[in-house]
Amino acid sequence: MLQQVKLPMIVLAFAGLGAGAVTTYRVTTPDPGGLACRPGATPLARLELLFGMGRKEGGEVSDAEWRAFLDTEVSPRFPDGLMVLTGDGQWRSSVSGRAKEKSRIVEIWYRPSTDSEPKIEAIRSAYKGRYGQDSVMRVDGVSCVSF
Repeated sequence: MLQQVKLPMIVLAFAGLGAGAVTTYRVTTPDPGGLACRPGATPLARLELLFGMGRKEGGEVSDAEWRAFLDTEVSPRFPDGLMVLTGDGQWRSSVSGRAKEKSRIVEIWYRPSTDSEPKIEAIRSAYKGRYGQDSVMRVDGVSCVSF
């Protein structure tokens, strides 16, 4: 009798654990309002866009091309300001193992609005289309900012 009760109890226990492990995700814009900042600081959405400077056909996006892209695609969409960092990117490539290329990181702090998402995606699409990139990495967060 004990053996007959054990199996159904084990099945129910695992079913209960599985039901508790179900997670639901939804896409949201960063909500700076939920962050408690020290006095004098303002919560703002933080965006990092990582751009590879290599081209699929060889060569690199030149400094002049990068400045033109920044001036025509990024700055008009986020005119309040941004920061550009230069670095060396590295990732695992399915084709060549470890891939490396020069990179640019654009950091933008902004107040989210209904047009923030389309602006960000337009920048990413424009870069991928113009320079033949597979992706532009996007990192979102929230920061306390003071000047």
